[in-house]
Amino acid sequence: MTRAGLGFNKAGEQILKKMKIWGRRLSFAGLFVIAVSALWVLMLSNLHDVRHKDISSRPQRHSFTLKDDFSTYHLNFTQYEAEFPHLQSYNCTLLVDKPGYCHSPGGKPLLLLAMKSHPASSDRRSALRQTWAVDRDVSGYQVKPLFLMATVPSRGHMALVKEESNTFQDILLWDFTESHHNLSLKERCFLEWLHHNCKEAEFIFKGDDDMLVNPDALIKYVKTIDNASCCLHGAVQHHSVVVRSGKYGVTHSLFPLPKYPHFVSGGGFLVPGAVVTTLFHTSLKLPVFPLDDVYLGMLALAANIKLRDSRLFFVFGLKYETCPYKAALAVHGITADHLLKIWKEMQETECEPVFKWNKLMT
Repeated sequence: MTRAGLGFNKAGEQILKKMKIWGRRLSFAGLFVIAVSALWVLMLSNLHDVRHKDISSRPQRHSFTLKDDFSTYHLNFTQYEAEFPHLQSYNCTLLVDKPGYCHSPGGKPLLLLAMKSHPASSDRRSALRQTWAVDRDVSGYQVKPLFLMATVPSRGHMALVKEESNTFQDILLWDFTESHHNLSLKERCFLEWLHHNCKEAEFIFKGDDDMLVNPDALIKYVKTIDNASCCLHGAVQHHSVVVRSGKYGVTHSLFPLPKYPHFVSGGGFLVPGAVVTTLFHTSLKLPVFPLDDVYLGMLALAANIKLRDSRLFFVFGLKYETCPYKAALAVHGITADHLLKIWKEMQETECEPVFKWNKLMT
């Protein structure tokens, strides 16, 4: 190994020169002491370099104040640590990674389709892979699917995930446990993965695995809309009322105000690759909120990233008619069997434009 490979610096070089001069005069024990001293100098120097390089990627979460036209939101980090300590302290650790996954042949722009999935939902993933979740070219864009998962206690389900990953090579698996609140960890850890591993992505669609996504319509959307890289796109929830009990319940101590800042519904939304690094660095500072879509809205507000509302994201479902589905960007709440049926019909049906795009992109 070369000296450069060992991270030698000037201090280390000087010590080595002195060792050569003194080597004939000193006993073996003396040489050993000097060698150990040299290694300590090099290790401390390299440690300083590593700390200097990584400091910008270290979580430094703290209390934070957000402000919009409606209100001022105080996020008390001490309270977040008390109620959801694992969300604040978890270090994103992948059991299944996909290095190099975002490479696009020929340098084509990349649209990444990232779907939150549960290990038990193999039937949904199978239906998606047979329909729209396929690695292919769409109007000059490379489209790649990716499933985002965490662990479950069932060995059978985890064995199936391992088999799927080996076969399809389209899974990211973190070592935390699947739960509703831990969806915020998927949000945070996926931002980290994108920042470090997927700078090639021009756009990232993120949604659930019980939906139809229309890659052709998504590409048309980003090509047609003005300044598509400036904003998060989706079904914007305008100052949603805070729920205090049940699945979406949040305590007054954690979030005392009656309404949330604006956020895009987690059922399906579009993120420009240009804002990923800003969102990631913001995630290192803000407390992690236990509802993933609200959490992303808070990150966007803190980072001064705008939200663009579009009725083409049908996050609350859409009555099935073939041509409206062909114009939709995404439709949430579709069973695996229904997806297979309607996708086949969509491919076989020619449609006139059923939506006025310029009216639906505001």
